[in-house]
Amino acid sequence: MKRPKLKKASKRLSCAKRYKIQKKVREHNRKLRKEAKKKGVSKRVKKDIGVPNSAPFKEEILREAEQRRLQVEEEKEKRRQAKKEQRAEKRKKEKEAASKAAEPTAKKARKDDNGTQSEKKPAPDRSSKHFLCAELNKVIDASDVVIEVLDARDPLGCRCPQLEEAVLQRGGTKKLLLVLNKIDLVPKETVERWIQCLQQEFPAVAFKASTQLRDGVVKAKKRRIVASNEVLDRSRGAACFGNCCLAELLISYADKTQSEGSLRVGVVGFPNVGKSSIINSIKGSLACNVGIKRGTTKMMQEVHIAKNVKLIDSPGVVASPSNPPASMALRSLQVEEGGESVLEAVRNLLKQCDKTQIMLQYNIPDFRNSLEFLTLFAKKRGYLQKGGVPNTEQAATTFLADWTGAKLSYHCKAPENHSLPAYLSDAVVTEMQNGWNLNKIKTGNKETLKAVRFPNQASSIGFTSKGPTSGLLSVADIPEGKPGAAATEEEAEQNEESSETETTEDSNKKEKAEKLQKKTIKRKKGNVRFQSVPIDISLSTAITDDAYDFNTDFK
Repeated sequence: MKRPKLKKASKRLSCAKRYKIQKKVREHNRKLRKEAKKKGVSKRVKKDIGVPNSAPFKEEILREAEQRRLQVEEEKEKRRQAKKEQRAEKRKKEKEAASKAAEPTAKKARKDDNGTQSEKKPAPDRSSKHFLCAELNKVIDASDVVIEVLDARDPLGCRCPQLEEAVLQRGGTKKLLLVLNKIDLVPKETVERWIQCLQQEFPAVAFKASTQLRDGVVKAKKRRIVASNEVLDRSRGAACFGNCCLAELLISYADKTQSEGSLRVGVVGFPNVGKSSIINSIKGSLACNVGIKRGTTKMMQEVHIAKNVKLIDSPGVVASPSNPPASMALRSLQVEEGGESVLEAVRNLLKQCDKTQIMLQYNIPDFRNSLEFLTLFAKKRGYLQKGGVPNTEQAATTFLADWTGAKLSYHCKAPENHSLPAYLSDAVVTEMQNGWNLNKIKTGNKETLKAVRFPNQASSIGFTSKGPTSGLLSVADIPEGKPGAAATEEEAEQNEESSETETTEDSNKKEKAEKLQKKTIKRKKGNVRFQSVPIDISLSTAITDDAYDFNTDFK
């Protein structure tokens, strides 16, 4: 009942009425529970006990369950993105319809000769192959001297024959100079041998770029303990070697050749060889963006290092898909773009290395294939997902970052018998070396090699190089074949040769097997003996099949 002078009636109830309502509710709930019990329906959801520890192949079951969960999440995300795109298109159409309705008649009358309204050209995609090839060609055309940056860990694999041939064919007074970067990650004997080989073709400068450029200025690490003799290890961190030699070389060449204007020097090479780091080290400040991820530089950028010298940073050379898989894993942008699997790239790299050296480098026990290596590596680094499942993809990305970044020490042997490529001749070599102060280069390289602290031969991983990596200067050069076509052809030839030798071995094995069977028949019936079956756990078979084959242990 509404009391006077109050807007709303009171919600207070008498105790008898409240207790009566509560009793009715209890009876109703009891009735529902009884009916549910009769039908066999229970509200309680049984708790998932998970996979017990005593179950065989627990890790494999958990891995499969995690993969299924990730697939479901990916499908949900795809549906969500599709709905977002549909909504965005709907809004766009509504806006266009509204703008057309509000557009004055005079504006509608203004049309081109074709009868269509003039539209703005869309911005080019900076990560596309067309754009990167066009920017690289711009840098080659605009530069007087082209510096090809090579990673000292695999100098031959970082060389691009198409790029060098394009520079030589442009004519004029263009010069090609080689810079061997990241020499602090290679043993000293290997660096010296590579410099001797490279100088037989083009002038080569040893270089160690700075890795600690912050806030636009070179800053060294603060050290709590200072050596008594004030001799510190300056080859790590902010220390840079070879920059003075290279800068003086370019300035002296500019004084000789350039009477008017400044010398334009283009810095080219494959991704992650250290092009932007070299420019920053010569400049002494953070002029270009640098990152561990491949393809950080997208456009050409000019940097003044002196009055008459100008350096031009360029995007990385696009690798051709016809290269071997190991070369593509180290120097291609397909891994970052999602075109190639990270796990496949790790597998291809492990094929080119010694297994024991990898185990010692990463402090990991023996493994049979790349997937087992990545699981062990993920557990070692603590890359675990929900339920303690090792995150193999994160482990693969960190492994690749070690190999492409300036962290891991590995080396390739220089060829003993050096021969000039097809596009080079003795006349071209002498022409490329004219105008440079070769004595200055030799003395500068000697000083750099004395100052840098090199790793030991034993602590560096041996790597088998696949030779020069072919690059693309125009997208029309892309072959129609699948990636790694050249590698598959070589493997097929090797298989044909090995099959001939295997036929002779098979005949000998059959004879031995027949003798063994005869011996077992002669033995006593009471003694039961099991014949051992040879298990093939070679590196080639283990790597090609990533699945864990349990039959090998229980034959």
